[in-house]
Amino acid sequence: MTAHVIPVQHVGHVREFAERLLTSVVRDAAVRDAYGDFTCSPAGLWLALSAVASGTESGTARELRDLLGVAGPDAAIAVTEVTGQLAQTQGVAVATGVWSRGGVYRDYRERLPDVRFGHLDLADVRTLDAWVREATGGMIRELPDGPKGEELLLLVNALQLDGTWASRFKQEATSDQIFTDARGVEHVVPTMARSLPRPSYAWTVEAPSGNPADEVDVVALLCTAGPERRPLQVSCVLGAPGRGPAEVLPAAWAAHERRRPIDADAVTITLPRLHLHTRLHAERLLASLGAPLAVSELADFSGMSPEPLRVDRVAQDSVLRIDEQGVRAAAVAQMWQRTLSVSGREPRTRHIAFDRPFGLVVFAGDTGLPLFTAWQASAPRSPHV
Repeated sequence: MTAHVIPVQHVGHVREFAERLLTSVVRDAAVRDAYGDFTCSPAGLWLALSAVASGTESGTARELRDLLGVAGPDAAIAVTEVTGQLAQTQGVAVATGVWSRGGVYRDYRERLPDVRFGHLDLADVRTLDAWVREATGGMIRELPDGPKGEELLLLVNALQLDGTWASRFKQEATSDQIFTDARGVEHVVPTMARSLPRPSYAWTVEAPSGNPADEVDVVALLCTAGPERRPLQVSCVLGAPGRGPAEVLPAAWAAHERRRPIDADAVTITLPRLHLHTRLHAERLLASLGAPLAVSELADFSGMSPEPLRVDRVAQDSVLRIDEQGVRAAAVAQMWQRTLSVSGREPRTRHIAFDRPFGLVVFAGDTGLPLFTAWQASAPRSPHV
């Protein structure tokens, strides 16, 4: 099987959506204050919203097309293409389901061949929770947000990944090191250490301002992959002291012309173990993201169902764990709808210590498609605790 390239327009749409989403999270005081550390799956949310957008008409379709890059029938095509091609990334599994108490048009169902459709029984949430557990390999045990009793339709997208480092961190190299959190408080946390196979796996992203203080270091850690499969890539992003990790996170997908190789023969890094968990209620962000109609009484989902639907709640549960063996992550998004070589000289080594707030992006190989984004601002919590 050949790993086909994810259409570049879909990659661009997901990255643009990710930047807008993370900007809204940081700017919204109520949301920002709830998340010191943060992780979410932009790809998972984009897939869920795009599946819903494929059933929109009129102004609702126009605003979701502006947000997602797709709407109507072309959104269904995009969901099918991205879902199918993500399955060619080693360790990635994607599943989407729609459960409804009302009618769902046959045309809508047929446009989404990879989506499971079923009857919504609000009295039997255990069946839905079991689907979530199976789709995430047990990392997420239940729906992020249960029913309130008036919902007509539920759409759930689950995205799971499980990757083993191509070059693992040695357990004996892990030691207690100081991590300084966003408030300037020092913590002693288990910290992994290793050398990179070659300096090409680390680079500096030059700032548009030209100010060296705004440059960002990026380290790419690859996972193993079988023949004709894409490997997961985890990019760790570190800005200058004082720069927030959410602010520098987009450097992970900066254009190649902005990347400058690190001037060293070898690169070593230290990275704390991580265990991040975020439950994001995104419906309040949709208006600021440019999609107020979708959550209003004027919503038009007439391409999906004869019922007068609107988006009632959008929630995503995300878990991200990193240790010496590799990376594991899972996200469940749900929408309730209501209505190199070295010479003989002394080698030069550059050490990058992720010992202060930093960002993380998990990519589907070298496609540039962000599966998970995260930042660590407080003391890292070890997945082994």
